[in-house]
Parts: sequence; C-alpha cells; structure tokens
Amino acid sequence: MNTIIVIRATHLHSYKVKIEFSDNTFRVIDFGPFLKENPHPQWDKYNNINNFKKFKIENGNLVWGRNWDLVFPVYGLYTGNILEHCC
Repeated sequence: MNTIIVIRATHLHSYKVKIEFSDNTFRVIDFGPFLKENPHPQWDKYNNINNFKKFKIENGNLVWGRNWDLVFPVYGLYTGNILEHCC
C-alpha cells in the first residue's frame, strides 16, 4: 500500500482549502472552525486571512510557518476530520 501525501493545495475563499492527494482524491477543508475553537499562541496568527493563505506543501504535508507552526496529520486531511486527528 502506498503512503498518501498532499500534492497540491489551493486556497478557495475564507479558510477553505482544496487539497489534492497522491491517489488523485480531492477534499475541501474549512480550517476556520478549528482556528476559532482552538486558540493557541502559535496558531493565532493564522486567524488573519493573509497569514492563513501562506501555507505550503513540504514533504507531502500541508504546513504553515517556517517551522511548521501549524500542521495537520495527512490522515485527518484525507478523511476531512481535522479536529479528531489534530495536533
């Protein structure tokens, strides 16, 4: 079985991101509820939409910040359940 990784991510609007995985699956994730309901000094800056939109893909992961300030397990992104499989 091959490991699933993130290969592409596109900001749609607000805190929604369309994510493409290595098995050609797509999912739209709304990160807004997570950011609002889980305040954390390391993540709070991503409540600013301009900071939020600066995500990137590194090593098959969707990450924010130079030192991966915010990252979600690929499994959580893939299933759409970022709250259960977070941090």
